[in-house]
Amino acid sequence: METVRFDELELDDRILRAVTDMGFEAASPIQAQAIPVQMDGRDVVGQAQTGTGKTAAFGIPLLQKIDPDCRKLQAIALCPTRELAIQVADEIRKLAKYMHGIKVLPIYGGQDIARQIRGLKDGTQIVIGTPGRVMDHMRRKTIRCDYIHTVVMDEADEMLNMGFLEDMETILSQLPEERQTVMFSATMPAEIQNIARRFQKDPVTVKVVKKELTVPKVTQYYYEVKPKTKVEVMCRLLDMYAPKLSIAFCNTKRQVDELVQELQGRGYFAEGLHGDLKQMQRDRVMNSFRSGTTEILVATDVAARGIDVDNVEAVFNYDIPQDDEYYVHRIGRTGRAGKEGIAFSLVVGREVYKLRDIQRYCKTKIIPQAIPSLDDITAIKAEKIMEQVMDLIRDTDLTKMVNLIERAVLTEECTSLDVAAALLKLSMGEENEDIIDSGRPARSLDDLDRYGRDGGGRGRRDGRGARDAKGSRYGRDSRYDREGREDMARLFVNIGKNQNIRPGDVLGAVAGESGISGKLVGSIDMYDNYTFVEVPREYADAVLRAMKDVKIKGKNVHVEKANGKGR
Repeated sequence: METVRFDELELDDRILRAVTDMGFEAASPIQAQAIPVQMDGRDVVGQAQTGTGKTAAFGIPLLQKIDPDCRKLQAIALCPTRELAIQVADEIRKLAKYMHGIKVLPIYGGQDIARQIRGLKDGTQIVIGTPGRVMDHMRRKTIRCDYIHTVVMDEADEMLNMGFLEDMETILSQLPEERQTVMFSATMPAEIQNIARRFQKDPVTVKVVKKELTVPKVTQYYYEVKPKTKVEVMCRLLDMYAPKLSIAFCNTKRQVDELVQELQGRGYFAEGLHGDLKQMQRDRVMNSFRSGTTEILVATDVAARGIDVDNVEAVFNYDIPQDDEYYVHRIGRTGRAGKEGIAFSLVVGREVYKLRDIQRYCKTKIIPQAIPSLDDITAIKAEKIMEQVMDLIRDTDLTKMVNLIERAVLTEECTSLDVAAALLKLSMGEENEDIIDSGRPARSLDDLDRYGRDGGGRGRRDGRGARDAKGSRYGRDSRYDREGREDMARLFVNIGKNQNIRPGDVLGAVAGESGISGKLVGSIDMYDNYTFVEVPREYADAVLRAMKDVKIKGKNVHVEKANGKGR
């Protein structure tokens, strides 16, 4: 189905503004089908499950019809449980955020009825309630139906299962004849179909049935981790599989911000997407991701609604989703357009049981994996490079390169195998099998908890990282815009691009050796044979001491304060 944006649905500007605040970009399938029909005034039977966005599917058209100046009850939505009633009321309030004068009241059993009566007398226009308590208020005449123009039955089949059939029929029979009746139900048993025939007028049926719930070409893995090692495990997987574009999902906006900071501090090109971003910021982040400038998009489920990028190679469930169907939506972001994709889930403690529920729901296999060691990453990197080498041998004329190698072999005391091995080392950016990017020995995850990083951080593309004579500064965020600030000290490092060093290597060495957060490091300006790096002035001496006998990629380095003369 073609993607429909909310700004194409002719919504009240105030509702559209609220929808934007909630982080929605495009309507879900049930919303795209149901909203226009309801806005035309037609009765609707919607067949859709929880997690498909059906609250907004009936809540938006309902709000379009409410008159804020009329203090009478104008709409009722029936829900099977108090929890759902509260949830629906909260979401409709969010949608009505800028529609001043509209009052939404949840009413349900177990709450003080006198309090509910006061709320109803206070000019409530929308009631979200359980059938039993709504019936109670109707008997007491504290709910009057004279001005009601819309009734919604949410999860009608569940209300049937809970024994509310007669209550539903009684409520519907006492409402005004001239009204709009909307019903949503995951299944359509005979009793629900009978209600539709009796109480609706020529209803339009909109149907969104769960598809086969897994994406065939997505390989799914999970890793059991500790909370404090989640970032490190994710970074190892990023380095091991090296996806060009990936999406990481978190359950909260706060977690999105924290993960983005961690990834950026390690030299990854990551940006966050959640409901607190303004539309202009969302557009900037998405444009950056689509163009490949941002390699890792970190998002909440709500903010990721409507994202349509075909070449996402990997999805990370940094947090396990609470709703099983969200898992399906998440992994469906990769493996598109006939391509293969991969999904990683990071599982903490008892979340493994939640993952088993997801497996049953999806009828799929999520394969447990051991956390990759640094040696594993080294081996995988070498394997990937060798695959690329073999592709080149098969598909490319290498005559000129062969001649260069032959001349080197004839003039130097080495074999062609020596040259190949050296080129592999250069390509991998490692000096030996136990060293990853920073030149530090491999450490366990427990050691990494102390350092907060493995001294790495890839800064994978020099063209986006280093500054050459024309160059662009390392990093794109305002936190890197510190050149010339008085609170920053500028250090000179005696190696650069000609030594196969990347900005991420320098960032990793500085942060890993000195223990300061990578977020505090300022601009990294890289030239052919030397590099300038900015650090907070208060930490400059500590960084110089820590970097005294350091190697970066096996190369001895000398670090000193820049003297300002040609530096």
